[in-house]
Amino acid sequence: MIYDIDGHVQRVETAVKSNGAARSQVVASWRRCMFGYGLDPSVKAPQRILSAVELRESSQRLEPLLFAAAATLERLQVALSRMSCCALVAGLDGVPVHWCGKDADVEHLRRFGLWPGVDWSENNEGTNGIGTCLVEKRELTIHRADHFLARNTELSCTVAPIFDHQGELAAALDITYYGDVASEGLIGLLAFTAREAASQIERANFLHVFCDARIIHVPDRTRASVALIAVDNDDIVLGATRTARLLLGITDSSLRNGVPAMDLQKWTACPGDTMAFAERGTIRRALARTSGNVSASARALDISRATMKRKLKKFNLCRRAEEGV
Repeated sequence: MIYDIDGHVQRVETAVKSNGAARSQVVASWRRCMFGYGLDPSVKAPQRILSAVELRESSQRLEPLLFAAAATLERLQVALSRMSCCALVAGLDGVPVHWCGKDADVEHLRRFGLWPGVDWSENNEGTNGIGTCLVEKRELTIHRADHFLARNTELSCTVAPIFDHQGELAAALDITYYGDVASEGLIGLLAFTAREAASQIERANFLHVFCDARIIHVPDRTRASVALIAVDNDDIVLGATRTARLLLGITDSSLRNGVPAMDLQKWTACPGDTMAFAERGTIRRALARTSGNVSASARALDISRATMKRKLKKFNLCRRAEEGV
């Protein structure tokens, strides 16, 4: 399809002169492109492509994240290999460093610029999936004529941001459809796929960084995202995903000062941080490790069997011991 360049340019110019930016995030992006970056929607200049050295440096910044993302990206490759779609992972500079998709379409995709090393930052390529996602730090879809530059209006891009283990924006995962006009249903499915893949990558990266910590999942029915906290042996929070930080009010400052996980557990009833509560938990764990054997539990805690029996009675754990809990 050859898009009507003059018609697209007129549509963009009319929109940015109106008050549409207050109602439409696409128009707000168009205004940034025209007045902030000085871009022309009819531009035909070649896309900016990084040199081999520049691309290597850009790739190195994302190596830890890509390592954690490997399994998810392999699954994406299988899912997209027979579709007119490709997936790109781009860093904060808007440059893709990883590609997966249909091998037979590689040369076609290179002409579109859907390939590692092409600069898709918003200030360079105008409104587009990768660049606009990185500016707005949210998932979005830029469908065909939503693009600022007329040359990109044959594409439909759906993108999800990827946040690192510190809750900071680290990358964008883009799935671009370049076939015939896509239905709303297909675009919606691709948007769901991008969002789920980004969440899986965030989770895998967080688990990799905090591989020696205990991981607690924070339930949240209002967000389809990853809410995890990592705690040490003393129940002090070591790290939290972006969603967990938003839900629980965790900041870098509070993490430096030390945050007991129990103090954050707003999602469950907590009896309080007392010596009695800690002692009861210690005894229950000893019983669990010894299959409810009172003598073995006492030896594990380095106390007498009589002392153990008294504590079982004190904390109403006698029945648990008898049942082998």
